[in-house]
Amino acid sequence: MKLRQKVIFLAIAPLIVALCVIALFVRHQAITLAQQQRATIQQAYLATKEAELKHYVTLATHSVAHLYDSGRSDPATLDEAKRILSTLSFGDDGYFFVYDFKGNNLMHPRQPELVGRNLWDLRDVNGVPTVQRLIARARAGGGLERYIWAKPSSSKPAPKLGYVVPMERWGWMMGTGIYLDDVDAALARIDAQQSSNIRSTMLWIAALAILSALAVGSSGLALNISELRVADAKLKALAQRVVESQEQERARLSRDLHDGISQWLVSIKLQIEAGVIRLAGNAEQQQAARASFEHTAGQLNDVLGEVRRISHDLRPAILDDLGLGAALEHLAHEFSHNSATPARFSAEGSADGLPDVANTVLFRIAQEALTNIERHAGAHHIEIALARKGRRITLTIADDGAGFDPEGVAQHPKRGIGLRNMMERMDAIGGQLKITSSAGGTVVRACVDITAERA
Repeated sequence: MKLRQKVIFLAIAPLIVALCVIALFVRHQAITLAQQQRATIQQAYLATKEAELKHYVTLATHSVAHLYDSGRSDPATLDEAKRILSTLSFGDDGYFFVYDFKGNNLMHPRQPELVGRNLWDLRDVNGVPTVQRLIARARAGGGLERYIWAKPSSSKPAPKLGYVVPMERWGWMMGTGIYLDDVDAALARIDAQQSSNIRSTMLWIAALAILSALAVGSSGLALNISELRVADAKLKALAQRVVESQEQERARLSRDLHDGISQWLVSIKLQIEAGVIRLAGNAEQQQAARASFEHTAGQLNDVLGEVRRISHDLRPAILDDLGLGAALEHLAHEFSHNSATPARFSAEGSADGLPDVANTVLFRIAQEALTNIERHAGAHHIEIALARKGRRITLTIADDGAGFDPEGVAQHPKRGIGLRNMMERMDAIGGQLKITSSAGGTVVRACVDITAERA
């Protein structure tokens, strides 16, 4: 996997994980809220039905109160009371029933086949003695009772909530009830709606996660493409600068060889040829030849010095032999000798441990800085310092020249090649380069961490 792909993955993965955690948390909270809402609705719904049952029974009691309060219990009065109760209903499955305390069914408008039968031992599908529990509730003063009974509209057993009251004077238990499957169906619809809402929320979160991942991936891809184009442009510019630097260096070497060494060698050749001719002459000519050879030897020494100077500019041997500190000290001495500006070198600590490439980079930065000072600064004094603190080595070149705008020069397309080369050299070895300049002078500070460089 390429680096940019890893970056995109590391950007998308935490987003997906966060959205998944949020989705799980939202789902958990939604399910908990749905359960609480269902329980609240169920409780409220049943409370409403219980109150409704009590009202129905109260109305039924009032409808036969004139007969019950008359104190009569003859068959005609009881038949009239049963007739009145049988006519009371609320919906297809809402009716009233009457039993005596022995379990005999006295009135059932929806199931007349049960009338006259003793249902004391009747049990529901779960084996619960239904009529016995209803009569026990009535003997206890009346109240609510849950049981299972055949629903008239479907002829299938269904859970039912009943409310019964005793009618002691007649030895009756009178009651009614509502079937709870309608309540369960309503709650099931609520559950289905809540599940649909939760599923819809999860889909929205999933869609958001996909869109976010696509947005991050697209942004990362666009950024990578943009950065790749910028990097290609910088690479092309760097390659062009490298080529230009090489051509400039070759041109300088060519000038040094042609204008200096080549002319000296030609002059030496001519002097040697003239000396050889004079050696064949008289004593005076031989003496002149001797003086010519001596002068030629002096010129050869100058040529060797020029060769050493060119070699030192390319890469000083002292840098490999004695180290960075000695090379910088030699550089400062030569600069002071060849220019009108004195340069003083000081060292604090040892630069041992720096790789050869880091030594070369710091030396080249010092060379470039001195070249810039000589060409542009107009300085009167230069300080070169090499200091070590722990694993960090810092090279500082300070002058008291006119100063300049480092950012403006570095960004100029035709200027600041030397500064850019210095920065790129330090970036290549993981170092830091800081340039501060004002009217009072310029300070170039290059720092290298030995540990980081070795790693």
